[in-house]
Parts: sequence; C-alpha cells; structure tokens
Amino acid sequence: MSKLCQPAEWARHKAVWIGFPSHEDLWGDDLLPAREEVAAFARAVHADGAGEKVLLVAADAEAAAAAGEACPFAEVIPELFGDIWLRDTGPIMRSRNEARLFAFNGWGGKYDLPGDNDVGERLARLRGAEVIRADWTLEGGAIDGDGTGLVVTTEQCLLNRNRNPGASKMAIEQRLHDDLGFTRVIWLGDGLINDHTDGHVDNLARFVAPGRLAIPEGTDNDPNWRVYQHAAERVHFSGAEVELVRVPSPGRYLHDEEIVPASYMNFYIGNAAVIVPQYGVANDAAAVDAFAALFPERRVVGLRADHILTGGGSFHCISQQIPA
Repeated sequence: MSKLCQPAEWARHKAVWIGFPSHEDLWGDDLLPAREEVAAFARAVHADGAGEKVLLVAADAEAAAAAGEACPFAEVIPELFGDIWLRDTGPIMRSRNEARLFAFNGWGGKYDLPGDNDVGERLARLRGAEVIRADWTLEGGAIDGDGTGLVVTTEQCLLNRNRNPGASKMAIEQRLHDDLGFTRVIWLGDGLINDHTDGHVDNLARFVAPGRLAIPEGTDNDPNWRVYQHAAERVHFSGAEVELVRVPSPGRYLHDEEIVPASYMNFYIGNAAVIVPQYGVANDAAAVDAFAALFPERRVVGLRADHILTGGGSFHCISQQIPA
C-alpha cells in the first residue's frame, strides 16, 4: 500500500464510528426496529472484543441512553447529527491521526439536516486528529479504494452538477489524488435506481482485495440488471488491471410499492467479520456464501437491514472506520 493512499477497508481498524438512529420524526415506526438492527451490527463488528472498538454516535440524550443500553460494550458519543449516514458526513481518516474533511451539501441539496455539515469535524477533533480540509464536495460512499491507489466511483455522483458544478473528470481525478492519494480511477456510469445519493458506488461495486472488484449479477426481475451489466462493461473497457467477480443481487425489492436500492454491496469489512445486509429475500444466503468465499480469513455474518434501508442505506452507509 502506498503510504500516501487512503487505506483499504480490510486494513486493520483502531475503531469504527456507527450512527445510532435518533430522530423519531425521520424514522417513525421504523425507529425501534432500526435501532435493533444497528445494535446487532455493532455487536457483530465488536465480536466480543475480537473485532474493533465501536463508537456509537447518538444525536441526543435519549438516543445515547438507548445506545448504551443496547450496546454496553460500546463507547457512546452524544453528538448532534441530522441522520446516521456517517460514511458521508463523518471524516475520512487517512490514518488514525489524520482526518480529511470535505464539503457536504445534503447529497446535492436533497436533505439539509442540522448537524450534518459539521459532525465530521466534531468527531475528528474528539479523537484529537489533525483536521485537513478539502475545498470540494465529496461523500465517503461515493468512492471505494483498494489500498494500492486504485479507486472506483460513478459519473452520476462525482460529475453531478449538484456536487461540484463545472468540475471536469480530470479535475476530480486530480482532487482524488491530492486529497486521498488515489492515482488511478475506474469510472462507472449510473448507480442503483432510486438511490437518493445519486449513485453512490458503495451500493454498486466494492473492492474485496487489491485489484479485485465485486459487482452484482442481476436476476430477471432485478430493476438494476442493466446497471450491473453496464458497470461490468465499464470495468472491462477501463484498461485497469482488475479481476471482476460477480455476486448475487437481492433482486426486485419494494417498500410502499416503490423500488428501493437494496444491495448486498453495502457490506462492512471489520477486523474480525464482514457483515452483509439481508432483506428476507431468496438470495440472502447465497450472498453470504459468496462473500465467505471472497473473505476466507474473516467470519461473514448476514444480518437483517430492512428497517435501516427505509432511511436510504445500510451497514456501510452508517459506519466510518478509523485505521489502526
């Protein structure tokens, strides 16, 4: 791994921030079951002390008390945030002591929630990390790196006018190099249908080893099968020396009769375990088996994330690791 490059997620972690559902006005009837799913995720990451330290971030006193009761092994951090998507609002840690902070504009102006624009700085300063600011808009879920300088992203997000208007592909590549140490970029096209993040890559394509990229294989009823196929073609024609592996997709998943971006790709790679979201559909077990084959040195755990998904994301979206 280049010393200048952001570490891959499978590199050892010192700890992980996890957002704890806090606002009943945002979550409604899903608040309590979403908290149960987050607590189960935190337990799997902690792995009875064999994994990594869990830092549960709660937005108010009631949520902090609930987090502490559900996860007595965790350190609870009361800090105001808009919602739990710390992959995007939290700091991107290039090392355990260096935090990169990017501008955050509510996923292109869609969700302007109090606390989201500065929770990253507050969390970084609580860790005593050096804070280095970047002068452009970037969310952590929009990129995924393999630790060698290679990163994958989507044009739908990083070239979107609602993030960095007027920025060219070359300009974005230079910024990824200057701020996170990435030297090579694989550009995919669009992300999943109805993804309010404008196509975050952590729902579409993830590195599972240096130079090894996983992309779902869509089924006949999968509304995203063309998205997956197009992404695989883009990788093939990118010229990057990448091994492409295909994994199952949840298929067509509806909430309130609307297609929602359910994805097994929103998994989290912890020190001891890889946690894969499950949705109560036919391919759940096959997805766990597929990732078990890709991560033989870690335990692979499938956990339900139906209620977290009602907020728009899953396990990767609510977490942000701190490298060791």
